[in-house]
Amino acid sequence: MTEAMGPAPDARTAEAWRVFGTLLRQWRRRAGLTQVQVGARVGYDHTAISKLEHGTRRTPLPLARRLDELMSADGALLAACEEAERSGAGDEGRAVLPAPVRARRGPLPGEPAGGTLLAMLPPDTVLPARLPSYGQMCPVHGREGCTVPVLADVVALHATFCSLGPAAVDAPALDLDTVHALTALLAACLRADEERAWPGATAVVERTLHAMLRWMALPAAPYQRQLAPLAAQYAQSAGCLRLLWGRNATAMAWLDRSLGWAGLAGDVGTEVAALSDMSTLARLEGDGPSALAYGGAIRQAAAGRYWAGAMSDLYLARGHAVRGDARQTLGHIDRARSQLDRVGEQDETEAPWLSVASVRLRVESGAAGALRDLAAVTGDRRLALRAAGAARSALGLLPPGMHSTRMLFLARMADAYACARDPQAAVAIAGPVLDTTEVNASTLLGQELRGLHARLTAGRGHRPETEDFTRRLACAVR
Repeated sequence: MTEAMGPAPDARTAEAWRVFGTLLRQWRRRAGLTQVQVGARVGYDHTAISKLEHGTRRTPLPLARRLDELMSADGALLAACEEAERSGAGDEGRAVLPAPVRARRGPLPGEPAGGTLLAMLPPDTVLPARLPSYGQMCPVHGREGCTVPVLADVVALHATFCSLGPAAVDAPALDLDTVHALTALLAACLRADEERAWPGATAVVERTLHAMLRWMALPAAPYQRQLAPLAAQYAQSAGCLRLLWGRNATAMAWLDRSLGWAGLAGDVGTEVAALSDMSTLARLEGDGPSALAYGGAIRQAAAGRYWAGAMSDLYLARGHAVRGDARQTLGHIDRARSQLDRVGEQDETEAPWLSVASVRLRVESGAAGALRDLAAVTGDRRLALRAAGAARSALGLLPPGMHSTRMLFLARMADAYACARDPQAAVAIAGPVLDTTEVNASTLLGQELRGLHARLTAGRGHRPETEDFTRRLACAVR
């Protein structure tokens, strides 16, 4: 920003700026926005917005105009700013401070190279005909639904959208067809990765995200408002994809950005999804306190929502399990399950990904992981058998076609049986995973299988009946 914000010149104008600040606060609250959200939309740190509301900083007219438009104040804020400016006219030598520094953000993963979108997609890619699809809702039409352009049009719209250069000063209007195309493309990428473990999904999602960053950096505020909900979903999906493929550091960078955009857009569902993935990342990195902190933040982000309460308890259970705290783990699992019957239609409106995998599926799969982790730490065979039962319940709830998740659940169930000291059952369950899936050692599936291998080979002596499988498993997870 080039506009300067200086202190109100003297006592003669201080009251006028206090009046403006009070009016700004009233209109902000009427619009249902926080100071952080307002700052993000007009390009200032939230501390600068706080100073404006307290009347300790003068507001440049161009900024007042943007604030007026943002809060639909019909000229009231602009008029108050002009009045404060007139009250200080003729003052000489008034101090002017430098423009407030924007909140600094860390660099994001580099933009992937590639040709046209059509060349990047698998040859048999099928876009959904309508939205919502695969947990992705149009940010404009929501659950009412809308039609998706045909693939050829989506490719053309995507090319135009991504062609905006970093030095652009203007861009055409962001039409609805482009919004529909970008939302449908995200759904198609997530489905393709789920059905075939397709690494190219990450490249398509991140290339589109970098284009969104360029659009959102344009001076025209509507781009931020229009793209924030979609950018939050894209960034959370990019983080999740990076997590699934074992790229934890870059996953956290995208998830952190997703949280900011979700807060800007008021998208509670995406905020919870991002926090859930951040808790998983912390746990995988062996950072138990952070895993618990992110799990607890889920409930705070969506206070009073039963679905979010269940998710929070689930991730708290997983955080306590790796620390061997049986009382806390079992208590959180019980609380997560007790909230399931209270989840209703409103929950699916706030968290559309629940239409893909229900809260019950997520709780049962998470309970399986928590109980398995607890059994691995404590050596309690009963907990391991409970983990196997929860994994079986999750498999029964899994919709058709979710191959990657099915393999993950099978590996988790096999590991539970290994913890229960039943290696033959573990091998029988995990066999199809090695037979039908190309295992990458760095992925979540690879990490599950690495744990299974450790359990099968840990001081149990020679087992001829599992020797061949264990050797194959060792090759897969190296």
